Amino acid sequence: MALSLQVLDVGRMGYQRALDLQFELVARREAEEVTDSLVLVEHPPVITMGKSGKETDILADAKTLSDLGVQVFRINRGGEVTYHGPGQIVGYLIINLYNHQRKLKKFVDNLEEVFIELLTDDYGIDARHDAGHRGVWVGDEKITAVGIAVKRSVTMHGFAFNVNTNLDHFRWIVPCGIQDRGQTSLQKLLGREVDMDEVKSRLVRRFCGIFGYETPPGYLQP
Repeated sequence: MALSLQVLDVGRMGYQRALDLQFELVARREAEEVTDSLVLVEHPPVITMGKSGKETDILADAKTLSDLGVQVFRINRGGEVTYHGPGQIVGYLIINLYNHQRKLKKFVDNLEEVFIELLTDDYGIDARHDAGHRGVWVGDEKITAVGIAVKRSVTMHGFAFNVNTNLDHFRWIVPCGIQDRGQTSLQKLLGREVDMDEVKSRLVRRFCGIFGYETPPGYLQP
C-alpha cells in the first residue's frame, strides 16, 4: 500500500520563514498530526552554513552581501556552505524515517536517485552519484545539493536543484567546501529557460515513485 505524502508548494518565501515552517511541520509530524510532507520553495538569494560550514568558505565580504540583501544562516543540517536563490527548486523533506526502514544513508541515496532518474529519463542528461561527494553531478559539476537533519526520526532540510539558477552567485562561496569543481543548472545544460511548474510536477512524480508514496492529485502523469 502506497504511503501518503503532502506536497506544499509555497512559492517564493524568505529563508527564515521557511525554516520556521519546517520546525512547525517537524513538531506536528512527531505528534502524528500531519503525514509526511515535501515543501517546495524558491528563496531570495541566501547563504546557508551546515554543521561543517567554515566562515572562510564565504568568499564575498560582509558589506557586499549586505548591500545585495543576502543573509547568511547557520543551520542544523549536515554539510557545509551552500547557496539558495531564484530559479532553484528547494525541497524540504519532513518525513518519518520509520516509513523508510530508519536507514538515513539509503534515504539520501534514494533522494539523489530521484534527480538522476529525472535528469536522465526526462531530459536526456547523464547525471550520477559521486562516491566522494554528496549531491547529484553532471560530469564534474553539481546540479543538486543534498543536506539532511534528523530529529527524533523525522527529517528536515533536503535538496536544492539548480533549474534556472544564476550560477554566478555561487562565486560568493566555496560550495560544499569543494574548490575544484563547478556548478551547473538545467537551463545551462538544455540551453534554454525551463518552466518551473513543469519541473516540479516531474520531480514530485519521480519522488513519489522512488519513495513509495501515492502521487498527490495535480502531479499525476497526464
